[in-house]
Order: sequence, then structure tokens, then C-alpha cells
Amino acid sequence: MEIIGFAGSQSQQSQPSRTRALVTAAVRDVARQTGLDHAVFDLRDLGPSLGAAGSLADLAPEARAHVDRLLAARAVVVGSPVYKGSYAGLFKHLLDLVEPEALRGKPVLLMATGGGDRHALVIEHQLRPLFGFFEAASVPTGVYAGAADLDSDGRLSAPLRARLDMAVTQLAAALSPQRLQPAA
Repeated sequence: MEIIGFAGSQSQQSQPSRTRALVTAAVRDVARQTGLDHAVFDLRDLGPSLGAAGSLADLAPEARAHVDRLLAARAVVVGSPVYKGSYAGLFKHLLDLVEPEALRGKPVLLMATGGGDRHALVIEHQLRPLFGFFEAASVPTGVYAGAADLDSDGRLSAPLRARLDMAVTQLAAALSPQRLQPAA
């Protein structure tokens, strides 16, 4: 069982992107609390086959392996940069390829990054409904980071750290041993 982080970014400008850095921080924190294995990938890791794919079967083998790990994960941390007030287009395209029941009941932590605070509601107005469609079990606290919250070295501001800690605690609780046991 593992926790998979997926950053819906493919930035050539900063490697890793701020979105991937935030997702990575969350995944590492949850893994520390739960003892589960973990991995993080982003749109760049899926390569060019994603853009031309009409189904998951159309993905290149390496891209398909990443997506299969995400779908098999015990929990998922997803993040997207905000472009023109919404999540990234290729991020949504990937989710368009996923069967609706594939994420049903899966604990998910929702995250986003943007240039300023005015994009913070992307989690509540776009990501939460999107994952609600899949019937994923999104934790109550979403994490948004504006440009002032996360620097290029991956350092988090104190308010962002506090919000991240709250969300990580919620995701770890969703993965507690009592919740992993089948109901009697």
C-alpha cells in the first residue's frame, strides 16, 4: 500500500515546480505519520502520449504505469497550478481518461498553487466538485499556496505550514489502521 502524489504541472521554468514541491511535502508528511510507502509524479513524467490519448490504453507504457499506481494507491495527494482561474488542462484531460468508479472512496488531499490569493477558491469551486464526481473521499482541508507562501527552494510560510499540517493529519486519520480494517 502506498500514497501517491500527483502534481498537475509540467513547468519547464522551475524544477521541481511549486505545485510538485507542495505535493511532495504533503506526501512525505503523510508517509511519516502512517509508515506507508510513497511516490510523487507530475504531468512531465507522463510524457507526450497523454495529450494524444483517448483512453488509458493509449498512454505510453511508462505513463500508464504511473497512472496505474495512482489508481491502486491507498491515498492520493493531488495538486494543480492555477491557470487563468482553473486547474491545468492536461490535469483535467488525465482525469477524463479515468473511469468514474476508479477513485470511489479513495482518501484524497486537494492542493493548488497560484500567483496570488484570489485563486484560492479553485479548491472548493473546481477541484472538490471534480473529485466529488468520482466519489473520492476528499479530506475537509484543502491546501492552497500563493506565490508568497512557497519560495523557489520549497520553504513554506508559517500559515501554509499550519494548513498543510492540518490537512496531512486529516489524511493520515483516514488511513488509520482502524479504517483500513474491513467492517465486521
